[in-house]
Amino acid sequence: MTRYRFLIALVSWIVVAPFTAVAAESTDRDFTVDARVMLDGYRAAVEARLGGMLTATRTLAATEEVRSGEWARMRGSLAILAANVNEQAAVWFSQPDGSYFTVDKGSTGETLRERAYFPALMAGRDVVGALVVSKSTGKRSVIVASPVLVGGKVTGAVGVSMDAAKLAASLDQAIRFPADVVFYALDEQGQTALHRAGELIFVFPSDVGSSTLGAAVKTMLSRPEGVVHYQYAGSEKTALFQRSQLTGWVFVLGKSHPPGLRP
Repeated sequence: MTRYRFLIALVSWIVVAPFTAVAAESTDRDFTVDARVMLDGYRAAVEARLGGMLTATRTLAATEEVRSGEWARMRGSLAILAANVNEQAAVWFSQPDGSYFTVDKGSTGETLRERAYFPALMAGRDVVGALVVSKSTGKRSVIVASPVLVGGKVTGAVGVSMDAAKLAASLDQAIRFPADVVFYALDEQGQTALHRAGELIFVFPSDVGSSTLGAAVKTMLSRPEGVVHYQYAGSEKTALFQRSQLTGWVFVLGKSHPPGLRP
């Protein structure tokens, strides 16, 4: 019961903590003055959420129930995480061969073996921020997962497939950026991980925007931080960007401005 109480406290912190100090007020101050602070807040909020989830998967992976490899023993612990955290598609445990169980379905009869992130897990490394369409739910999902180690050998993995659209929406609601501010995150391949416009999540901006946006994406993927200018949806935009050490994502915050006038 002590472990269960700890898990409940942990997932409650994950839900609340990331958003307690990052809300940004809409002001008339010059965009370039506020943009870096706002971008830092956006990145920190996402990292706190995903980092908190990583703490949860690491904690579960170290429990006797999960290390036993027996689904019947571990399901209760994983169900606590599933019941207390929003914006998720599934909480799961994978065997080394890729077969896996979810809290909702039990044995799925499917495999994670072909997932791009799976070799890293089986090599003993955490995964934070991989983008997939969940096999269990069909939702666009962000993966956070940790390997299970017994005697120095990887015997499985515990993971959470977070609903990317719900995560993006909850961030938008909590941070309350002005309506004319654009904020999003790109993974290391240039795919949109999070976006205020839910329909753009998992889209490659370089495929749907102007040539200037494609060039801006290349710049953002090649540098740790900076400023880019591009055209999208008939308007010119200036955007600040910075890379996350936790996820490898590039976080972007921009604003439209009249043609020929940049902050």
